[in-house]
Amino acid sequence: MSDEKWIGCPVCGNKTRTKVRSNTILINFPLYCPKCKQERTVNVQQFKVKVIKEPDAKTQSR
Repeated sequence: MSDEKWIGCPVCGNKTRTKVRSNTILINFPLYCPKCKQERTVNVQQFKVKVIKEPDAKTQSR
């Protein structure tokens, strides 16, 4: 059994071009989806993908 999986897009659910192993840890990784053409910052550990909520440019104060 393979211990590699493709990361799914958190927006549309399709496979991205990024493959991870069970021991891979990604922190603040910019995950790009070629189908929906969106980029999300994610953390990945043991095949679990967690989307990081980033503040919008409009809501940031000076």
